Amino acid sequence: MKICVLAGGTSTEREVSLISGKGIYEALKSRGHKVVLVDVYLGCPGIDPKEVFELDMDWTEGIKAIGEESPDLDSIKALRPDGDEKFCGPNVQEICAESDIVFMALHGANGEDGKLQAMFELNGIAYTGENHVSSAVCMDKALGRAVMAAAGVRVPEGRELVLGEDPGSVEYPAVVKVNNGGSSVGVYFVNNDAEFKEALKKAEKYCDRVVIERKITGREFTCGVVDGKALPLVEIKPVEGGYDYRNKYQAGATTEICPAPLDKEQTERIQRFAEKAARALHITVYARLDFLMDESGEIYCLEANTIPGMTPTSLIPQEAAAIGIDYPTLCEKLIEISLKARAKS
Repeated sequence: MKICVLAGGTSTEREVSLISGKGIYEALKSRGHKVVLVDVYLGCPGIDPKEVFELDMDWTEGIKAIGEESPDLDSIKALRPDGDEKFCGPNVQEICAESDIVFMALHGANGEDGKLQAMFELNGIAYTGENHVSSAVCMDKALGRAVMAAAGVRVPEGRELVLGEDPGSVEYPAVVKVNNGGSSVGVYFVNNDAEFKEALKKAEKYCDRVVIERKITGREFTCGVVDGKALPLVEIKPVEGGYDYRNKYQAGATTEICPAPLDKEQTERIQRFAEKAARALHITVYARLDFLMDESGEIYCLEANTIPGMTPTSLIPQEAAAIGIDYPTLCEKLIEISLKARAKS
């Protein structure tokens, strides 16, 4: 197959996306596919889209390891070869149109939020993952939690706040989350009014709305759902502090245990919650759902990620490996399921 792996972009998860894209690119190449890895924002200036799949070159050159801090997006935008501010760089849409399928390795805004998916649907371009509606709902934390709660999936007590409006009273400890963030960027744990006001000020950098939730203390788990079926669970245990951007992506900062050390009843309960939440959000291809279990054993679903990390050591690949599905096979399986989903839409 001719496959365009689309990564990069301008979200705070840019570096994570590029590493995911590199892993997917190398895995699909190893299976004999014709694959290109394209930075959706920087594009491919000077390349003929009709000949792109015949080029003999390393499309991963220059991709570096993930840093401890989220990237400086202004410096990335300054690299744009044509000086244009449009999201899709030179030749990106044309290369996607030449592909049999676009493998979406974009994380965060303008990639995971349904905008590109809608463009592809209008232009008859096949792509991996969820359709534009499910993508948009899951990316909007306030809307996603409302949909799950309405379907009977327990979520932390909370509410949405438009920045600039009167926030009213807050019960501490609490969590403030930017409404469309990812990779734990724009997540703030607050214990008093001063910390709360500072969190709102910081959140303005990312969006105009936040979700305020009661802080749940307990164990953190994640569960991938592929083609409607839950994978084995992973327990996430940061060595120090919370599961923030640094602890997610720096080697040795977090212990990830798969399968999670839970009894059969607890495991199946979280898996059923994951499948129920996925159905409510109309997730039909794949996603990763994150959970907290409090000290009394109650389970809370935090959110669904419709384009979760896909490096060979990311959480969903770990879960798939636990049931004998290696990384290249997983990548091909996601393409297969996605093509069936596109055929039905």
